[in-house]
Amino acid sequence: MRFTQTATLVMLATLLIGCAAGGNFVSVDRKFRNTVPASGVHHVKRGETLYAIAWTYGIDYRQLASANSIYPPYTIYPGQKIRVDGRKNTTSVAVNSSASKTTPSPSVVQSAPTSSAAVPAYTPPKESNDATLTWKWPANGRLIAQYSNTKPVNKGIDIAGSMGESIFAATAGTVVYAGQGLRGYGNLVIVKHNDTYLSAYAHASRILVSEQEIVKVGQKIAEIGSTGTDKVMLHFEIRQNGKPVDPLQYLPKRTGG
Repeated sequence: MRFTQTATLVMLATLLIGCAAGGNFVSVDRKFRNTVPASGVHHVKRGETLYAIAWTYGIDYRQLASANSIYPPYTIYPGQKIRVDGRKNTTSVAVNSSASKTTPSPSVVQSAPTSSAAVPAYTPPKESNDATLTWKWPANGRLIAQYSNTKPVNKGIDIAGSMGESIFAATAGTVVYAGQGLRGYGNLVIVKHNDTYLSAYAHASRILVSEQEIVKVGQKIAEIGSTGTDKVMLHFEIRQNGKPVDPLQYLPKRTGG
């Protein structure tokens, strides 16, 4: 009887730990280990965007698009093979290349078009240049981990918070990913600010924006949570031309940690 009770308690504790970690917790080492497949090819899964794939492998999205002959608005399809090893993709890269140039939902993974009916051409929103970007802290909590490119690696900063507290867009831009398909990031939002800069907001308990939505600096885009990690926090990153940079070099100075 005592053994059964002990086994039950162990099972419950394991379940509680899994729930607290968002059910898909991975170590920091695995989270930031952007290992290119041996084949050099990434097979697109439903829900992925070109921006998210580029983020996963630490590649500039324009470089990835160029290597695979994918043109704005960067539409990709489930099952599509995308080279992520820097080599040129010489195979057919899209189910319907003409549709990838005209569909109004840029970069979103879709089923292959079943109709040849014309769709409106996509007109991207105007984007600010680097000099006009105004950065704001993405959450109000204290800084608990800084950027580091040496072990332990941290490709952004971690900000403490309580479950459900607000996550803000650090500067204006367009949402290019909103989902939970990137290993170790949990519920994640990626915002494109211009051709150079993107930012990411990870471990959210709830996402409040949709892909292709234009957001303003300081706009609430999600709520703090613990999905994909073992604590309640916001993990925030800035990428410049696909490479991680220290967010503290861009965010305004503040007191109080």
